[in-house]
Amino acid sequence: MEQEDFEKLIKDLTALPAETETVEFKENHFTEGEIGKRMSALSNSANLHDQKYGYLVFGIQDSTHNIIGTHFSIDNEKIGNEALEFWLSKNLTPKIDFRVCSKRFEGKQIVLIIVPPAINQPTKFQDVAYIRVGSTTPKLLDYPEKERKIWTNINRKSFEKGIAKENLTVSQVLELLDYGKYFSLTKQELPTETQQFVEKMVQHGLVKKIFDNNYDVTNLGAILFAKELKNFPTVKRKSVRVIIYKGNNRAERLKEQEGSFGYAISFENLLDYINDKLPQNEEISKSLRKEVKMYPEVAIREFVANALIHQDLSISGAGPMIEIFKDRIEITNTGEPLIDTERFIDHPPRSRNEDMASFMRQIGVCEESGTGIDRALINMALYQLPAPNFEKFDNFTKITLYAHKELKDMTADDKVRACFQHCVLKYVENSRMTNSTLRERLGIGEKNYPAASVIIRDTILRRLIKESEKPKEYVPIWA
Repeated sequence: MEQEDFEKLIKDLTALPAETETVEFKENHFTEGEIGKRMSALSNSANLHDQKYGYLVFGIQDSTHNIIGTHFSIDNEKIGNEALEFWLSKNLTPKIDFRVCSKRFEGKQIVLIIVPPAINQPTKFQDVAYIRVGSTTPKLLDYPEKERKIWTNINRKSFEKGIAKENLTVSQVLELLDYGKYFSLTKQELPTETQQFVEKMVQHGLVKKIFDNNYDVTNLGAILFAKELKNFPTVKRKSVRVIIYKGNNRAERLKEQEGSFGYAISFENLLDYINDKLPQNEEISKSLRKEVKMYPEVAIREFVANALIHQDLSISGAGPMIEIFKDRIEITNTGEPLIDTERFIDHPPRSRNEDMASFMRQIGVCEESGTGIDRALINMALYQLPAPNFEKFDNFTKITLYAHKELKDMTADDKVRACFQHCVLKYVENSRMTNSTLRERLGIGEKNYPAASVIIRDTILRRLIKESEKPKEYVPIWA
């Protein structure tokens, strides 16, 4: 830690009206066991109170917060033949990345131990977990309600709440994030005071207040509103790539573009760019005899939004990717889906990035009720397009949208997939699929009803649909 940052932190800590459950002051050295217990307690309390760190400070009076200095030096202390810092690290479980800073402040020596919050489980010292209660350090076991809350916090801890950039002034935050776009998208009036710009962002979890005039930008704030993603190491590899190919394979790229702005800033421009590059479909159905884009915009919007929102942000080195071929579009994001791909249509939405999903729904990027995929599929049926393919792989998910095909050019998989998805859509509409509705979906003439019957039979054989309580009506296999 640089001297300037050290001094600012000490000033902020001593400005507190009293010790807190995440800040403890000591004048001089006390036993190594007591240090270990307090580090365990501060780590668990930092988790409990959703603080970025706990602090154990030597050289400051706990009653007055006067700077008196200390003779304690962790570098000179040994336990047997082991250095104190190593001994503490060995006796704290799980291992925590604590830091020790020893510097002069106002001419006096100060030792600062910075303790991170418990992440995977409560932090223990010599197999016992401690907690701060006021200025005391009892065993966590004696406070089961606090232990339950710590475990709850551990379970809900997400990448979005992590810190992308820390210890920033108001002006630095506003320089890094597009606050104008934030207020526009959330339909809020611009505040009259500069401080309030950031305080509003705090309410949405985009920025976190540390001390007066001192803020952190969260990963959520960075990935949604960064003016330049590259300014934030934790999300700089999460930009969206759009690649356009000449034909039906990856042999020749016509163009590649990678976004540099946060998702909320650039989403509408991203959709405009994709839709502008799509091929035309001159005649897609009896109800739409005009030249339109090959794919309905509502489907592009829904599936691109899903790729952003449902990606696994903890997987480094890759962001969402949209690849446009002559005969299809492939939309890929990191992470396996949290629900089975066969339940994408009917299942309530689940996201590993709940804060991002909630915010993106609030600003109208995707559906609040989880009906976006239904609308996308209905529009794709209207455009007489093959059913999209939802696929799960190790560490990524891919959705493929296909250009128009005549029924004779569809594979058996194409036909079964269309039958299954049509059946699910009918079911969620509280209706039932029949030979007639499937023929309408696939553009099969009434006289050719045996072709639809064959597709229904094949879908039943693959255990995707079944006959309902009424003959010749069909429901999903799980219904």
